[in-house]
Amino acid sequence: MHLQFSCIISRPRDFQLNMKVFVTGATGYIGFAVAAEMARAGHTVFGLSRSAEKATRLAAHEILPVIGDMANPASYAQAASEAGVLIHCAAEYSARYMELDRSTVTSLLDTASAAGGGRLVLYTSGCWLLGNSGDRPVYEHTPINPPPVLAPRAETERMILDRTASTLRTVIIRPGCVYGASGGLTASWFQSAAQDGSARIVGDGHFRWTMVHINDLAVAYRLAAESILTGEIFNISDDSRSTVLECAQAANKQVTGTDKVTTIPVNEAEKTIGPTAVCLTFDQHVDSSKARKMLGWQARHSGFIAGVECYYAAWKASA
Repeated sequence: MHLQFSCIISRPRDFQLNMKVFVTGATGYIGFAVAAEMARAGHTVFGLSRSAEKATRLAAHEILPVIGDMANPASYAQAASEAGVLIHCAAEYSARYMELDRSTVTSLLDTASAAGGGRLVLYTSGCWLLGNSGDRPVYEHTPINPPPVLAPRAETERMILDRTASTLRTVIIRPGCVYGASGGLTASWFQSAAQDGSARIVGDGHFRWTMVHINDLAVAYRLAAESILTGEIFNISDDSRSTVLECAQAANKQVTGTDKVTTIPVNEAEKTIGPTAVCLTFDQHVDSSKARKMLGWQARHSGFIAGVECYYAAWKASA
């Protein structure tokens, strides 16, 4: 009789089954998905909301609303100080974007450090920090090459990792371009197709974004929060390799029945979008094997084109 053994590589054990979690930007695209995922997993979640109206959606999904504003740390200080995990997902797309991002991170780090007990601050960064990398795979240890507009975010990452200590844990998540549900950047393809009969993209589209479904991304946050890891960066993207042009064509076909796409030169897009327009033409192949090995994370969705009919229906229902 021969016994067979299989070797199973598992992620680090959960350090706590039920945690108190504080999420900034909990009514936003990524923040809501993360807060809802944490709540479904049985954690007690406090979600920052700037209005009582938006807070109603949080309560409906068993997320405890905290009415406040990133610009006023006192408005969320109590909830943050009681949480074992502090997740920063909020983003204000204004002239003070990077300044407010940095000040909020500093506030969360200070709060978690003062509370002690090895609390975790989990920061939302992005794969655009890796720059226009082309077809070669890039990893967390690959030297970053951010465009000037994102240089402050790179500095924030360094500040966070520098604050890592025995009494303060830190993890940085770098999502790819997010799709699904109401849609992130991909929503603009459906919207422009519906308004003008042609999906609009920046550049010729013969480049590949690194992408991830919103629900897969939310799971990555939960796994990172439940782990005992610290001082780590994780790229989170799926393995889809369609070009932006192919994705936009698929989106337009869902809306109009044709694959018509309108391309906009970067210099023209910068007049309305600003300096981040160049990021929309990045060609990237971002590797997420570290998250698979260390967190046990796996993308469950096969890419934007594979589920485009579903994503269009979701966008329409959310509009």
